[in-house]
Formats: sequence, C-alpha cells, structure tokens
Amino acid sequence: MKKFTKVLKNQKGLTLIELLAVIVILAIVAAIAVPSIGGIIENSRVGAIKADGITALNAANLYFADTETSEVSASTTVTVETLVQRGFLETNASLTNATSVKKISGGNEITGSGSGSGVTVTFTNASSTEINAYKNSDRGTVTGKDGVSAGKTTTP
Repeated sequence: MKKFTKVLKNQKGLTLIELLAVIVILAIVAAIAVPSIGGIIENSRVGAIKADGITALNAANLYFADTETSEVSASTTVTVETLVQRGFLETNASLTNATSVKKISGGNEITGSGSGSGVTVTFTNASSTEINAYKNSDRGTVTGKDGVSAGKTTTP
C-alpha cells in the first residue's frame, strides 16, 4: 500500500479546477479580441473605398487635363463609367458607375457611393482633402454640409 501512495504523490498534472481556470482566462481574452479585430477589418474596408474615391478624383484630373481643349468646358462632370471606358481607370472597383467627378476651380469634387463587403461609403461633393480627413472609424458622420459618410450595408 505504501508503494501505491508513493506513486500517487509523484504524479504530476493539472487538476480539473486548474484546467477550468485556464479555459475561462482564454475565453475572456477571446471575448475582448474578437470585436476589436472585427472593427479593424471594417475600418480597412472603409479605407479601401475612400482610396477608390481618391483614385477616381486623380483619374478625373488626368481626364480633364487630357480633354480640356476639345470636350471639357470650365465646369463639367465626368462619371466613373466614362473614366473606365476612356481608359483613365482600369475598373470602377467599389464605386458605382453613376459616381461622378465635378471639375471646379480649386480642386475636383466627387459625388456618389462605393460599397464592398457590407460597408457603404457615400461621397457628397467631397474633395480629396475631405475624404482624407474622414476617419475610417467614423460611421454615418458627414463633414460639414457636404463630405463623406459611411455605414453598414443591409443585404437581403
């Protein structure tokens, strides 16, 4: 019997309570980490759509400079669809074809929307400065009267 009790005392391992404590700690860490990772992913989606808007503004700058003498007057508008058709953009990416860029003195403005992976960003007479000033983490906020807003897309 003495040998049997010696063997039991020499065994090493975790008790059930110690194992449960570790599981509880891991569950708490996961509960904290998962929502913050989801927010980071959504912020990057907003940032990607904002980048598409700035790319459209830059492509429109090239379009207006290239066609200024023949087709473009001092104040005109071009759609993303036209920019793609004329080769100034490779694709409309996340922007709708109806999204348009208006040529104004002091910088162009974009009006329209882009969406992807459950996030929609709306541009309302937004300049590249306003787009860059909009924080990716803001939702449903508009800079001044015009600007940029973002929100979740409801998919059926």
